[in-house]
Amino acid sequence: MLHLRLITPADRTDDVVRLIEGTVGTTHLAVLPGAARNPSGDLVMCDVAREAGDGLLTDLQQLGIEESGSIAVENIDLSLSKRADKAEKEAPGEGADAVLWEHLTEATHEESTLSVTYLAFITLATMIAACGVVLDNAILIVGAMAVGPEFGPLAGICTAMVQRAPRLALRSLIALLVGFAVAMAATVGFSYFMDAVGLFTEAKLEADRPNTGFIYAPDWFSFVVAVLAGAAGTLSLTSAKSGALVGVAISVTTVPAAANASVALIYGDAKQTWLSTGQLLLNLLGIILAGTLTLLTQKWLWSVQRRRSTTP
Repeated sequence: MLHLRLITPADRTDDVVRLIEGTVGTTHLAVLPGAARNPSGDLVMCDVAREAGDGLLTDLQQLGIEESGSIAVENIDLSLSKRADKAEKEAPGEGADAVLWEHLTEATHEESTLSVTYLAFITLATMIAACGVVLDNAILIVGAMAVGPEFGPLAGICTAMVQRAPRLALRSLIALLVGFAVAMAATVGFSYFMDAVGLFTEAKLEADRPNTGFIYAPDWFSFVVAVLAGAAGTLSLTSAKSGALVGVAISVTTVPAAANASVALIYGDAKQTWLSTGQLLLNLLGIILAGTLTLLTQKWLWSVQRRRSTTP
């Protein structure tokens, strides 16, 4: 269930109430006339089944509530109410399959913003991965994958392509490209320092690395894993299953590939540099392709499901 808190102008409250009452899957409607002060208006609250939430939010936006008032949405972790149970049963479709497009757009917008924190995380992740490739340490590679925040901009690009949001696409693309550029440049400097103090050596990089050699060996398996991870990551975002996102992060070799390219660059190993860059681009392409197709499929399936549920 979702909880909606609306601030509506007094002259539109009746329209909002009629809309909520006419939406299948809503309950616990409460209206507090004149309760809002900034902006001034009435306070309207209700609970709605997740599967009916996207349609209700779209209708509220068409009434102009987001411009003249406000719309706030919260997830309800626990609701002990027979009315709520009834509303969920009456709502078309399944809550786990529903996609809140406004929520997804807002979430990916926040995650794909180029900020100091984002740059810090992706830079630190790349440096950790650099240590992992030199030491041939799989644990450090996994840790770097988990720290890397690059899935946010990737999800933003997928969402922007499906929702036709050019601003979100540009913001996400800038965050992705600038983020990796800064991270790789910083890792090059970090690698020079580690080489100067004797912790990184060319011999370690060129030695047989059974645990991390796959990072600069792009193949069809790399692309297949990236596609599967992209689909799983997108599903975790749309279904609010954030725990699955950690598994996605440690399934693709984006950050480790960037790190391997950076370390190989300082030692003049053009082969590893290019192969690692190819691995990075292959993973990014696979994730974007799978994420976009997953969102398109979800959008189509949900429209078919709602159409069938509303057909007599």
